[in-house]
Formats: sequence, structure tokens, C-alpha cells
Amino acid sequence: MTADSRIDSCQALARDIRQSVVKMVHRAQSAHVGSSLSMADLLAALYGGGIIRLDPKRLDDPSRDRFILSKGHASAGLYSTLALKGFFPKEWLDSFYQNGGKLSGHVSYPGVPGIEFSSGSLGHGLSVACGMALASKKDGLTGRVFAMLSDGECDEGSIWEAALFAPHHKLDNLVVLLDYNKIQSLGHVKDVLDLEPLGKKWESFGWAVREIDGHNMSEILGALSALPFTTGRPSCVVAHTVKGKGVSFMEDKLLWHYRNPTADDVTKALAEIGGAA
Repeated sequence: MTADSRIDSCQALARDIRQSVVKMVHRAQSAHVGSSLSMADLLAALYGGGIIRLDPKRLDDPSRDRFILSKGHASAGLYSTLALKGFFPKEWLDSFYQNGGKLSGHVSYPGVPGIEFSSGSLGHGLSVACGMALASKKDGLTGRVFAMLSDGECDEGSIWEAALFAPHHKLDNLVVLLDYNKIQSLGHVKDVLDLEPLGKKWESFGWAVREIDGHNMSEILGALSALPFTTGRPSCVVAHTVKGKGVSFMEDKLLWHYRNPTADDVTKALAEIGGAA
């Protein structure tokens, strides 16, 4: 696969993820559409760009890469990605957030192929990822651990405890993907608790850091293909993203952290996103 075709393939997957997310959230009458849309390009690169070493047919492989969605409220984005990549039937998406369905509103384990840990209470995912990465090192395994964090959860002290732990143990098999969309539940991050300079904070804790445009597929793939950034140090990708990316009336709008799209919203959103309907 050429570099251009790889980018095109990942961009097509990102469009399909966004299409799926909008339909799922509307059908379920649930929330967090904006949070799922902001990370769609990162997930598409990870799962569609040959980055994560995870075979849907060998999910018990001890040397597999693992993915932890610490921002578990954005479950629709991850569930869509896993279904589109063959981890479980796409039909499961129809029962998202429904009684009797397999896919809960926050990411839930066990019972969903490709999910490694139940998440949704913010600030916990990185600690779990650190433990997995350390165990993998001690067992002499080659698997890496990817943890997707939200910017809002970086308000949590537990994140920074884990951020201290990882460099101390030289966990260069650990990667943080930080979805820096600048909006959290009740306001803009800079107004609730300003995180800047965010990249420098992670560097000061001993991480190797790259800041990228989280919607530029070439930049995303370039960063993820260069892991680890520094031998002996965990890697942090600070991805500057836009809440609700791909749907103009949702982009950078606090309203769409919790709001459920109406049928009319869905029609307009799907037309803007394009790709497979």
C-alpha cells in the first residue's frame, strides 16, 4: 500500500466511523456525539493504518497490542471502529445503549471483542494502561498499550500520578493519545481549568511528546509510525482536535457534549460527513 492510498483508506474509515456514531447516538437517544467525532481520525489511523497489532481472530494473544479508551463516554466511536474492522457484527451497533443490547453507554468489558477494560469514570484509564505496560515488560512481551485520554480528565490527579509512574519504569511500550478538543462537560477547558502548556507538562514529567493536528491523517500516521519517540520513555501524542469534527453545526460547540441529534440533525450531519450512508 502506498502512503497516499493508506491515507485515503484511513480517511474513508474515519468517515464511516462518523456516519455510524451519528446514527447510533440518535437511535439510542444518548449523548457524547461530539466526543466521539473528535477522535474518529485518531481511531481510523490506529485501526485502519496498520498501527495497532491486534487480530480480531486472536484476541487472546498475550503479545497483542492493547487499547484503553479512558474517555469511556465516547464509546460510540470505539464501538463503531471495532465493528467496521470486523471485531464483532455491525448489527450489534443497532442495540447500542438499549436494554438487552451488548454495547453499554460507557465502554464495558467483558463480552465485547476488542474491549480490554470497562471505563467511563474519568482518570482511571492511564493507571490501568501503566499496569498493563509494566506487566508486559516484566513478562518479556512485545505488545504495546495505547490509552486514549480526554483533555478534561487531565484535571484528575490520578492522571498525573500515572504520568509520573510511567517514565520512572521506562515504559516505552506505552502510548497516550490525548484528544485535545478544548471542551469538557460544562465549559471550555481553558475556562474550567487551563491545561496549557499541555505538551510541556507531559515533557516535564519525563514523556517523549509530539503535538499534531488530530485531523490531519498524514500527521497522525507519521506520529504513530514513529513509536516509541524515544527509547526508554513513554510516548504522548497531543492531538489538537475539534469537538464534533465533521459536522459544521456541532464543531467546537459545548452544546454537543451532551445533546442528542434529532432526525433532522442526522440527515444534515450524514450529508456533510459524506461516505457510505
